[in-house]
Amino acid sequence: MLHGIRKAIVALALVSVGVAGQASAETLINGAGATFPYPLYSKWFSEYAKVDSSVKFNYQSIGSGGGIKQIKAQTVDFGASDKFLSDEDLKSAPGKLLHIPTVMGAVVVTYNIPGVAKGLKLNSEDVANIYLGKITMWNDPKIADDNKGITLPAKPIIVVHRSDGSGTTSIFTDYLTGVNAEWAQKVGMGASVKWPVGLGGKGNEGVAGQVKTTPYTIGYVELAYAFENKLPYAFLKNKAGVFVEPSIKSTSAAAAAAAKQMPADYRISLVNQPGKDAYPAAGFTWLLVYEQQKDALKGKKIVEFLKWSMTKGQKMAAPMLYAPLPANVVKMVEKTIKTIK
Repeated sequence: MLHGIRKAIVALALVSVGVAGQASAETLINGAGATFPYPLYSKWFSEYAKVDSSVKFNYQSIGSGGGIKQIKAQTVDFGASDKFLSDEDLKSAPGKLLHIPTVMGAVVVTYNIPGVAKGLKLNSEDVANIYLGKITMWNDPKIADDNKGITLPAKPIIVVHRSDGSGTTSIFTDYLTGVNAEWAQKVGMGASVKWPVGLGGKGNEGVAGQVKTTPYTIGYVELAYAFENKLPYAFLKNKAGVFVEPSIKSTSAAAAAAAKQMPADYRISLVNQPGKDAYPAAGFTWLLVYEQQKDALKGKKIVEFLKWSMTKGQKMAAPMLYAPLPANVVKMVEKTIKTIK
């Protein structure tokens, strides 16, 4: 599984490197944005090159904030974000921007506690209080009470968060806002927030790297990054009061209720969904594409790729630790893709 993620990233690098020397008949499609789905998108782009060798993707994994800025400025052919755009964002775009959901993922709370290899349980309100700077020690009674049988060290908790505009942060802070009133009032949710405490890391890669190399840290990353870096992740207490492990199954359970009420523009949150099996910090990730394409050939190639992503692409999601879209959402998205001209 991990080997597959590494291979995908290497393959994308090779695809990108090969662009310069290819024939002029090639269509280069530029994208930028979310780091959250990057391992999967890497796999998709390299696999799609086998389906249509005339298309090459150049994707900059710079964070959702950067992806939104670039697609609004029309400096890329598509943006990628784990945060859906506000009404104001959509109005200020130079054309009608579509949200195309691609897959779902889990934002996991990862940690580096020497001697605690796995199995840490965290009450969702306590996670917020750690990020508020109110719970500062690993052996705080609030954490210890949920972890009988685990010896937690009397060491300060080193908090790590994203330093860039991030859809992963948007999902994580949306989750915290729903479980902790003080967080909701003082910090709130967004792709960038004023963090009360902690060190910043750029991208999911940066946060994972900080946690991996620094003992007694806590951070949040997309599930695939925790696996890739061999980092443990916490079981989080959900809305039903159950400690749930982040997984494809628990992410899909979070989507089950939301998918029944999916809005036509796909702008919906999956955090803190009802159900005992639902993981509380899950979310969709979207590609942002203009309905009216400036370049007809690029538009045609993007549509063909998006159609492929809803069929063959969905089958690649689970091995890369992302949850495929619910069947009813795939049907909706396929209709939306047909509106791109």
